[in-house]
Amino acid sequence: MKFLDEVSITVCSGRGGDGCMSFLRRANFAKGGPDGGNGGHGGSVYLVGDSSLTTLVDLQYQPIQKAGNGRPGGSANKRGAQGFSLEICVPFGTTIVDDETLSVLGDVTHENQRVKVAEGGSPGRGNASFKTSTNRAPREFTTGTSGVRRILRLQLKVVADVGLLGLPNAGKTTLLSRISAAHPKIADYPFTTLRPHLGVVRPQSDNSFVVADIPGLIRGASEGLGLGTRFLRHLSRTCMLVHLIEVNPPDGSDPIQNLLDIEQELARYSTILTTFPIVIVLSKVDLLPKSEWTSKVNALKQRFPDRQIHAISAVSNIGIEQLLTELSTTVQNLRNGSTEDLDSELEERDRRAQLAKDVLVHSMKDRTRIQAKDDSELRNSCP
Repeated sequence: MKFLDEVSITVCSGRGGDGCMSFLRRANFAKGGPDGGNGGHGGSVYLVGDSSLTTLVDLQYQPIQKAGNGRPGGSANKRGAQGFSLEICVPFGTTIVDDETLSVLGDVTHENQRVKVAEGGSPGRGNASFKTSTNRAPREFTTGTSGVRRILRLQLKVVADVGLLGLPNAGKTTLLSRISAAHPKIADYPFTTLRPHLGVVRPQSDNSFVVADIPGLIRGASEGLGLGTRFLRHLSRTCMLVHLIEVNPPDGSDPIQNLLDIEQELARYSTILTTFPIVIVLSKVDLLPKSEWTSKVNALKQRFPDRQIHAISAVSNIGIEQLLTELSTTVQNLRNGSTEDLDSELEERDRRAQLAKDVLVHSMKDRTRIQAKDDSELRNSCP
């Protein structure tokens, strides 16, 4: 199935049914009173979380979604039928943005969560509802109001506890396949991973957690190079990051400088991401003698004394158990801290709100760049 993490759709709620103007007319009731019924309420549009979905690709081919109109009222005080409400299923981690006002309408994060994105039109009133002691034969009635039309931008961000960060071919996908049941594609060329992959890790402590393998980032990722802004977006739904760096990069670059470059891109995208707990992992240590990679671990500890630093080899199983124990403990502490401390929960909510704004800003910049590129290509193609 094709992975699509952003799509625009138009949703329209239903129009409210008109009220009816009618008077009772039958045998022995030549001049009966008003009996015009009210119209039915227009159908609303909801987005609903569905755990079976992993992509927004289906909505790409259904760009217009419309709820049902309410039916008009009838005589004998018959109320019009309500229009059917429309439920659009989306995967977990979908952020809903009003494309015209650029306001975030909500996030879908769990099963069967319903977010109303378009309220149905109000029903009209029949003339029976206007009857009073002084106006016994009213001829007033109202029509139903129109529904709401909205253009929504849906942005999918994978929901995970741990996000794997690093340059292309840093060993993120290999690590994910080693510690979980996920089987993503592994190869020795850059950008083998083109979409995020999720894996559930079940260490011996039984505190399972979800790990997201984010496609590799490059210098300039925060400005859109290598689809960097789309990849960085997926880190916003994690609670901690694992930064993998190769112990011996094939291009001869300095591992510490590579780490600083990628984290600089992280800060340019959103300073909130840099406040996440970050564990540094020196990968592929089986390629060097132990004395050499141990010295590099010590250099990292001197440069980053406040961080947990691990040396691993997913192929030779070096350091994997220690890393999983550390991740499991950290994730569990973060979960407990967010549920027990009200101040921490409020602070986390503010951080997430700011992060959502940063993601939206970069999304708009991406759209502007794409539009400018398309306009330039169109001008160049014209004779």
